[in-house]
Amino acid sequence: MPKTRHVYMDVCALCRPFDDQDQMRIHLETAAVLLIIGHVRSKSLTMIVSPVHDVEIAAIKEAAEREHLQLLLQEIGTRISFDLPRARQRAEQLVQQGVGPANAAHLALAEQAGSDFVTCDDRLLRKCRRIRPGIWCGLPITFCEKENLR
Repeated sequence: MPKTRHVYMDVCALCRPFDDQDQMRIHLETAAVLLIIGHVRSKSLTMIVSPVHDVEIAAIKEAAEREHLQLLLQEIGTRISFDLPRARQRAEQLVQQGVGPANAAHLALAEQAGSDFVTCDDRLLRKCRRIRPGIWCGLPITFCEKENLR
């Protein structure tokens, strides 16, 4: 039986379906996020959830969006045991390389989980290309293409 692949979507990606869908890029990224979520539901992918998700989602002002995401992560997310002191140390290294604190925490935890990292944040992806974390990083559409999701 093949090993289930792990994906770590940051909150930017998870929130994409709540963004204004008038722009083609946002509409396509939303479709890709929903496709990834569908594969998580069918158990062909495992979505890793971290404490950083909880903090960021709790700060979302729009109640319906916040509650939907909390329920989604509770329903289909997989929580694993992280070595938080080690993740903090790695996040601090990433911050020194120019990554923002929340993004650095997400990246450090995704690295620790050995997960592919999916985001809609172009600036973060440019930084990832420069610093070359130990995991694959990319847009939802690129992830779907890479994994041949249908």
